[in-house]
Amino acid sequence: MLVLLALVLLRRPLSDRLWPDSRLQQLRSDAAQALREGRLSSADGRGARQLYEAALALDPDRDEARAGLTQVGQAALAQAERAIAQRRYAEAHTALTLAAELAVPRAQAEALERRLRAREAADAGLDQLLAQAASARAAGHLDDGESAALPLYQRVLALQPERVEALEGREDTLADLLQQARQALAHGDLLAGAARIRRVQAADAGHSELPDALTDLARRADAGRGEAERALRRGRLPEAATGYREILTALPDDAAAQRGLSAVATAYAQRSERLAADFRFDEAAAALREADAIAPATAAVSEARQHLERARQSRKRLGGELPLAQRQQRLHRLLDEAAAAEARGELLAPPGDSAYDKLRAAQAIAPQDPKVRAAAARLLPAARRCFEDELRGNRLSRAGECLDARRALEGEGAALGDARRRLAQRWIAVGDERLGAGELRAAQSALDAARRLDPGAAGLEDFAKRVRAAAPGAN
Repeated sequence: MLVLLALVLLRRPLSDRLWPDSRLQQLRSDAAQALREGRLSSADGRGARQLYEAALALDPDRDEARAGLTQVGQAALAQAERAIAQRRYAEAHTALTLAAELAVPRAQAEALERRLRAREAADAGLDQLLAQAASARAAGHLDDGESAALPLYQRVLALQPERVEALEGREDTLADLLQQARQALAHGDLLAGAARIRRVQAADAGHSELPDALTDLARRADAGRGEAERALRRGRLPEAATGYREILTALPDDAAAQRGLSAVATAYAQRSERLAADFRFDEAAAALREADAIAPATAAVSEARQHLERARQSRKRLGGELPLAQRQQRLHRLLDEAAAAEARGELLAPPGDSAYDKLRAAQAIAPQDPKVRAAAARLLPAARRCFEDELRGNRLSRAGECLDARRALEGEGAALGDARRRLAQRWIAVGDERLGAGELRAAQSALDAARRLDPGAAGLEDFAKRVRAAAPGAN
């Protein structure tokens, strides 16, 4: 029993004597050889540091590998000292970094680092660099290349972080850059202003004049968003897209500008749908390309693409590709049927047999035919009355149908744009009521309807934020 107990208690030393760990011994031997050869660290794992660390990982309880790492740290300090003497400053920095990672005494490492910086500074001619930086600043070359003031001051401070002339020069140069930034913002140049402010932030995030410059930047971005939003509401989509893109170039994380650009894509998609409904396929395809260039993956763009294809198929079914004689015969029949429905008072209903539906089929065949245009002119007052009556009665879905009829009969214009905005505002008001009543689905439907009508409607984004905030899991 005593023998067995001794074997258990002394199993590790005994095993070491009977079965030496050849792998561990080999690692320590290779590490010592690498240390003698000066191969202190290597990316391929054959440096002294890596080999001692591998040995330590295999047997953390032994001190040989830990002592070896200490020797590597001291050797790194010696390498750094030799490199400084020979003016190989990049190698000296690398060796000092290795020594610091191996936890050499801080006093030794800091003393050597001071020597390194002093030698670098002497060789670099810091006084000359400071003179060049001051001249560059006086000439207005603040940050336009390696020989500009700010990069030169940064080079000096990298060697002598406490150099007073460099600190003051950099401070003044950054103040000049911020002044340029604020002047650019005052002249409406958001991109130049934002670029200079970002440069100052990168150099000194605590600069005393930076908060005021950031306030100016936010104010200019707000103004740019307002201009883009007004352009969107007025249907000036290229202008709106340019405005939102300028903001996003200057401020890539601006969520409001991202939403605005998406709204522009939706407006282009809706324009494509309206043009396709009038069988103006080339214009519809052009609008769809604009939407696709902004936001190809959105639902509105996908729906517009499908709508255009359906409109083309509809044109074929209605006789758009029939021989001329057959097209004329079909056109006359549709106009007669439209006139008969008009005489019966069936202007917009029943669906499919109303005067409006017959006229739409005739427009698909010959939209510019004088008789077709005359019939449209006769029906237009009825469509206008229909819209006003349904809007007054708060029957918004039906008002939307009457608005579609107006659009087909009179085309796009200021009057139709105003009607679309009015209907969008009414949907927002109804949606707000439904949201207040806790009917989130109805509020979302109202939001979608308003957005389809007028993506830039006043109050639409605020209403959208409230809907998102009320959605489950929003918090």
